Amino acid sequence: MIEVTGLTRRYGATLALDNVSFTVGAGEVVGFLGPNGAGKSTTMKILTGSLAPTSGQARVAGCDLLDDPLGVRSRVGFMPEQVALYSDQSVISLLSFVAAIKGVPEADTAAVVDAAIVSTGLQQVHRKLVGNLSHGFRKRVGLAQALIGDPEVLILDEPTSGLDPHQIVEIRELIRGFRGRRTVLLSSHILSEVAAICERVLILDQGRLVAEENAEGLAQAAAGGGAVGRRVVLSWDGDRDAVAQALARVTGVDDVKVTEDGAEVSIAGNPVEIRPALVESVLAAGGRLQNIRDGGPSLEDLFLRLTGASPAEADPATSDSASGEEETT
Repeated sequence: MIEVTGLTRRYGATLALDNVSFTVGAGEVVGFLGPNGAGKSTTMKILTGSLAPTSGQARVAGCDLLDDPLGVRSRVGFMPEQVALYSDQSVISLLSFVAAIKGVPEADTAAVVDAAIVSTGLQQVHRKLVGNLSHGFRKRVGLAQALIGDPEVLILDEPTSGLDPHQIVEIRELIRGFRGRRTVLLSSHILSEVAAICERVLILDQGRLVAEENAEGLAQAAAGGGAVGRRVVLSWDGDRDAVAQALARVTGVDDVKVTEDGAEVSIAGNPVEIRPALVESVLAAGGRLQNIRDGGPSLEDLFLRLTGASPAEADPATSDSASGEEETT
């Protein structure tokens, strides 16, 4: 569904992408993982037709990126990290406008917009002005506009950035629900996000594809090479002991260690399945969740385990932003 061969992008003397090649199969959810400035956003801009490569080839949904850019755009839904939304429009009006731009027949617009609203959980706010929505709902609108036109391929740039823990879980579930139905390529610099959503991960560093791993291998690497020992770190406002006891009763939890502002939870089960239950248990015990994060190794640790080297620090002189092209991921 996505075939990339020798993709290279230069900005003057700056090499932002260096001979990158990969494939993403139909219905597969694949993650781009890498530090800031690695080239993830540049790759996504190229695959959506908004940026031309210096050299290399790419086919998306059967269309050649260079020979048929309009065909690519008609088959791809793109959610940039910072979605440009008209704050003075209602959600339903904005999505109807997007449908018109994408060439959806007027007779089908209402049904297409309604389907996008339902699939992203926007029913309760669909008549509100976008400017009055929370950050979480604005992210949902960004995802909804990407779904307009029933694209075969979704390209999502940092889809959970800036969200609170509960919103992150909700967006994750939405994206995981696309598995088998749409081809999804998403970027992140957060290991736990990619591990929770993706079947496979492509790791970029300084514009080069330095490693590729499937979900099982990624989970083992994230756990330090073993199948057990995963930790989730939570913090909350509320009764410390009551919430800790509730966490201990969640199926798949091995141990709960109370900390100064929350707890470290050791789990033996599937972290993707257990994290929503942990959130629910905090709320059910009267706690107000402040943060939930993977307590496993960092992105740097993963690089070491999969590539044998640390990720290079993005050099301002060699990053995409130095050439006037924003590269935030």
